[in-house]
Order: sequence, then structure tokens, then C-alpha cells
Amino acid sequence: MGTTIQTQGISRRSFLGGMAGAGALAALGLAGCAPSSQASGEANGTTANPSGAAAQNSTDLGANWLGQAPEIAEGDIAETRETDLLIVGAGNGGMAAAAYAADQGVDFIVCEKGETVGATRHWFAALDTPPFTEQGISVDRQRLMGEIVRYSHGNCDQRLIRMWMDESADMFTFVDGIMSAAGAHVIADEFDMPDGMGGTPYYTPPFEHHYADENGGRDGFEERNILFENHIKEAGHEVSYGHKLAKLVREDGDTGRVIGAIFETDGGYVQINAAKGVLLTTGGYSANPDMLTALSPVTTQSVTALGYNQNNTGDGIKAAMWAGAAKDLTSATMIFDRGLVTPGTVAGYTEESIKAGNPQFPSNGQFNPGTQPFLKVNLNGERFANESADYDYLPHAAAQQPGGVYVSVWDSNFGDDVQRFHTLGCSAGTRNGVLAYKQDDGSYDLDGYFEKQLEDGRLQKADTIEELAGLLGFEGEAKENFLATVERYNELFDAQEDPDFGKEAYRLSELRTPPFYGATLGGTLLTTIDGIRINKDCQALDTSGHPIEGLYAAGDCSGSVFSGCYPDQLHGFACGRTMTEALHVVKLVAGA
Repeated sequence: MGTTIQTQGISRRSFLGGMAGAGALAALGLAGCAPSSQASGEANGTTANPSGAAAQNSTDLGANWLGQAPEIAEGDIAETRETDLLIVGAGNGGMAAAAYAADQGVDFIVCEKGETVGATRHWFAALDTPPFTEQGISVDRQRLMGEIVRYSHGNCDQRLIRMWMDESADMFTFVDGIMSAAGAHVIADEFDMPDGMGGTPYYTPPFEHHYADENGGRDGFEERNILFENHIKEAGHEVSYGHKLAKLVREDGDTGRVIGAIFETDGGYVQINAAKGVLLTTGGYSANPDMLTALSPVTTQSVTALGYNQNNTGDGIKAAMWAGAAKDLTSATMIFDRGLVTPGTVAGYTEESIKAGNPQFPSNGQFNPGTQPFLKVNLNGERFANESADYDYLPHAAAQQPGGVYVSVWDSNFGDDVQRFHTLGCSAGTRNGVLAYKQDDGSYDLDGYFEKQLEDGRLQKADTIEELAGLLGFEGEAKENFLATVERYNELFDAQEDPDFGKEAYRLSELRTPPFYGATLGGTLLTTIDGIRINKDCQALDTSGHPIEGLYAAGDCSGSVFSGCYPDQLHGFACGRTMTEALHVVKLVAGA
């Protein structure tokens, strides 16, 4: 039925592959599956976290994350502008809204605190679009709704999710029109989960889309957000860069509708009045250590690497809350189990960076093989979880373990093992990528595949398991535990059954054929996906559950969808709902 397998690709320009890998990617705010090979991820990364925090210690982080809205006198306003719709944030949601508003003839201004549009998240989900329906493929909507509710533990608004389901195909039609005109060809991915995951059946719906040129890459066309920017320029609009959101403006003594916002710029404060509404598309708070520590401690206790847009400091969420909006009661972060670090590194912000007033994680980027379901043990040398799981399950489980990190080990059968594991989504990049290192005799040049990580010391290699244990830092009882755990794991492979943790037989592997490899891992943080509570029309809600007139939110700064984790078997869901929500708001404004 036209099944395709998603492969990874660089999410900015292909030349980044020759730069400082994930450090360059993180600086550009590239998230998700952006690193295109296992080589991504710098040891001991020093990319700054621009939180604006003063020097502090670890106990201070998060103590006053919300703060108060700044007092800005009328006389401090250097410029005032007028529009119908004010869009704050030029990322995936904001640029989709702007491009659609241009087509609808809506008068709008889009403001962005950075100097370029946000990085494009290429993969997005939409239900029952022509690329699928023309093949007779459709989404089981009842099952999908149940899956989303299960992932969120009920902490979601099913009416909002239904709106996304109903309107996502229209969103695809709009996006596809712009992409196709630029020479991009849609690829519709249908994934087949072999036998569930972690002993549990998951629904992997056929609804993910991305684009390629005639050669199968992306060199033949600009990124989607750049195409959106070109689209609005053709309509006589442009992005107002260097505009950092300071606060929202409400009429009637801060109790009435939201009528605009004030921004910090190099030329002073700028107030933009919006007659029909303000749409926040400002992203999450992954680059704000205070917010992250206070709102999602499991994240700061399990993450070892950054992969987020460093403009995502929670400005929109805080501004909305200062204006009376309510935030989700639970946190949700998008963490990938790929934060490779040198042995001895622990999770969380480094003490040195905290003391310097610039909290940051010890490394950058993603080591894609970290997702593969090989044996994983804690720093005591003990297995502690089923390794066949969603991306953030292992980091979350490790947050309860010593140091918040864990060790993954495999042998020279790595290439064949990952083909059998058949992981989906962007983790399929490992099984696809290692094929380039397959040799004529059927073996794999693993030293070539892992060259970068072996050279910089983050990946360990040994001829015996005992030697590997020492290289990974296991000593004394922990080393004894580790050797016993490996022996037990080999027994499980021989029996093709895992009574200890319930892993599927086809995702078991043996550790007998040298050389052996070991990786110390934590989570790579991409973004946060909890935010301001919204209703089915994406209106921000106050603490009593009532809409705040004139204030809308879409994407990662909005809430009411995710809780606790990102449902990684629903490939493209986050970006798909972001663009659908953004277009929905424009439709409302256009009809108002």
C-alpha cells in the first residue's frame, strides 16, 4: 500500500553536517530528528542557555520562575502600531498562520524575537489526506482519540483534538499548495509496528507527511518556514524581527479583552494594538532553566543534552499567565533517549554552569542509536526497565536511578540486531544509516559507523565484557552486578523470552561476539509541550475555565493536549496540531 520508511535529514542546510554537529544545530534551534546521522552530539558542549539568570546555586533554580509582568509607562512606548491580528512567534505555527492570513486577506503583523524564522519541523501529521486516501488508507479516528487520551492520562481536551482531526486535512491542502509550487514532493509515511512495543500494542496511524525533491533530498527547495516567509513577502508583509514579548495588554484595567502586546526592541518598547486578537505561537520553555526546574523536575533530573530552540524561554506562557491565563496542571516534555555523554557524567544542569549563572546540560545533540532497545543498566550495573519503549520512558525511569543516566551495551552484531528491532519514526535512522557501512561479506564496519564517538571518548569499545565494564566506570559490586546482568541477558536471548521485564523476543539480543560497545546515556531535550490551557477554538482560558477574549495560543506554548510525555508513535502529531491550530485561529479572525 505504498508504504515508505522515514529517514532522517538535516533540518537547516546540508552544509551543517560539516560544522560542529549538534552544537550548530542547537544554536539554530533545530529540534526533533534534525541530526542526520549517529555522529551528532558534541562531548561537553558549551552552547549557552540564554536564560538571563543571575549567578545562583542549584537550590535557587525555579524559586521564582513566573515573576511579575514588567511595569511599562505609557511614556516609555517609543512606537505604536495597529493591526487586526498580532502573531507572536515566527516558528512552525506562527509562519503557517501568517501565510494563511495573507491568503485570507487578514491584516496582520508577525513578531519574532530572533533574527530569522524558526527552524522547520519537516514532519507533520494530518488525517485522511489525498496521498493516503488515494491508496485506500484511512485513520481509525476512534482508536486515535483513545490513544491520545491514553498517552495524556486524560489530561487533554478531546474537543480540541477533534478540531485538529477534522481540520488537519485542510491544513495539509494549504501547506501542500505552497510546498508543491516550490518543487517539493509529498511523502506520506505509513508505519507498521511489527508486534507492538514493550509488550503493549500501540496504534501507529497513517498520517505523517514530509517533503523531498526529485532526488529524494531537500536541496531542491527552501524549508517550509522560509517558503511561508517568502509567501507573506509577496503579499506585502514581513516578519518584525528583534521583537521580544514583554507583556500583553488588556483593556478595562486588565480585566477585559486582550487588545495587543508590548515588545522590547533595540529602539525601545513597541506597542502593537490588535483589533481582532493576539495569537501566541512562542514555543515552550525548554531554554528556561528556572521554569524547567520548577515545572518538570523529572526532565532536569534525566536530561544530559540539549537539542532545543534557544529562543524558547517561555515568554508567551508567562505573559499569558500575567494576563490571567491558566497553565496545564501537568508538565510534558519531548525527550529523546539519545543524550550520549562520557562515562562518569550525570544528568541535569552542571554545577559549574549553575554557579556561573548560565545553567546548561553537559552535552549537545542526539546519538540516534541510543533509542535502539539493547540491554540498558543503571550505574549499579542492574537492569531497571524494559528497553523497548517510547523515547522518553528510559530517561524518565533513569531519573529515579543513581545519577539519572544509564548504560547501553551491544556487540558486533549491532547491524543485524537493529534491522531485526525494526524501530519506527526517526529512530529508524539507525537501521537505515548503518546499511551504508555494510560490507561485501555481510558484516558491518562499526568502527567506521561509530568513528566520531569512539574518537572523542563518549563511546567505549573493548574485546571483553569485563574490560568494557572497567571502561564504563563499573567497579566493585557494580561491576559484579553488570557482569551478572549481561550473563542473565544472554540467557533471556537463548530462551527467547523475557520474564524479567517483558521485552518482545525479537528485540532481545546477545552479548557474546566481540568487540563490545558501551554508551552512557540520558535524555536529549527537544521542547516542552505543556502550556496555556485552550479550548477547541484555541482561546486561552482563565483560571475559572472561561475564555480570555482576544487571546489565542497554538503549538508548544499552548496546552490541553499532552501530559507527561510526547506520544512518539503518533509521528508528526505535535507539528500537525500546531499548524492546524494556527490556521483555525486565522479562520476565526477572518470570519469575525
